[in-house]
Amino acid sequence: MNAVPNIAAQSADIDALRRRAKNMRRHMLVMARGPGQGYVGQGMGIADVLAALYFHEMRWDPKNLLAEHRDRFVLSTGHYSIALWAALAEAGVFPLSELPTYGADDSRLAMSTIDTTPGVEMIGGSLGHGLGQAIGMAIGDRMRGSTARVYCELSDGEMQEGSTWEAAMAASHFGLDNLIALIDCNGIQADGPMVLDMEPVADKWRAFGWDTQEIDGNDMRSVVEALAATRSGVKRPFAIVLRTKPGSGIPSLVAREKAHFIRVEPSEWDALTAELDATEST
Repeated sequence: MNAVPNIAAQSADIDALRRRAKNMRRHMLVMARGPGQGYVGQGMGIADVLAALYFHEMRWDPKNLLAEHRDRFVLSTGHYSIALWAALAEAGVFPLSELPTYGADDSRLAMSTIDTTPGVEMIGGSLGHGLGQAIGMAIGDRMRGSTARVYCELSDGEMQEGSTWEAAMAASHFGLDNLIALIDCNGIQADGPMVLDMEPVADKWRAFGWDTQEIDGNDMRSVVEALAATRSGVKRPFAIVLRTKPGSGIPSLVAREKAHFIRVEPSEWDALTAELDATEST
């Protein structure tokens, strides 16, 4: 068995995790500044969750990314890749000097996840497929006798896909207590507000047989405590409904009506970075 460090066994340093999340948001601005645009809004919104996962909760080793019994993170919303690249760069998987290549031809840091980037567990693109693939990974781990866990991020928009609910039923049927769904409920889609009202989200997951918590996804302490609660020992999957703000960490981005894909004038990147630096982390 390939050993991986049990980072989750350590007590959480909330302030340190907040600093990690802020660093990641800074990395995202560097990335988006390269092409002048990117999925900054969603990336900023999910940054706190990825910081808690990669720097506290998950058992993984940035120097041994293919360790057999590693915890896995499945990014179902492939266009959130900017947040995943920020986490992996912050962990030292690839150099910070590579960040400005985001979205460029032949870059490893594409605007949607690709399998040539170190640390990627699933290719992104078409939505609604991540949870089903995460279930396959969780079943595989169980069959091997592994104690590894699978964390799958998906969005409120993906809950409009029937495949998501087929997967939710299957996970409950198989009693996959090694599977955690992280549902990013930011309330926006490409053209603005959600196309279909999916509320009450938490009640829907409970009805499908999942243990469920609903939290402020941009409050680090709440995120850490919710992740810890998934180790409750109940023999069924766990869903964490994350209420996040697109552009979190930069008030002027939070205030934008359309924060799905950010384009700003070249002169504005410095102003956004200064705004981030002046903002207190939560």
